[in-house]
Amino acid sequence: QVQLVESGGGLVQAGGSLRLSCAASGRAFSSYNMDWFRQAPGKEREFVAAITATGSITHFADSVKGRFAISRDNAKNTLYLQMNSLKPEDTAVYYCAADRRFGEDTQEIDHWGQGTQVTVSS
Repeated sequence: QVQLVESGGGLVQAGGSLRLSCAASGRAFSSYNMDWFRQAPGKEREFVAAITATGSITHFADSVKGRFAISRDNAKNTLYLQMNSLKPEDTAVYYCAADRRFGEDTQEIDHWGQGTQVTVSS
């Protein structure tokens, strides 16, 4: 069993940066690929970024490529999302997820966090 708790969200001006963290409980964290998703008001949840269990491969949505970075520290059971050059359209609740498959698909996600709000003002 893995429990995920996101933190680091907040209010930031356009062009600013935030770093989200996702703290995982349980020894299974290092065996999971990990994802970040987000959901804006009135919209469906969308994929943001993914990282393999070892951290060797990453994948990003086109909308955040070049601005966001995903990383993990398996010794600390923590996943990160560094968000730079933020835009108002990045405003959403951000969720981390533990995924048995690497990629954008949600079919094999075993665990979700509760989400953290990111608001980008113009």
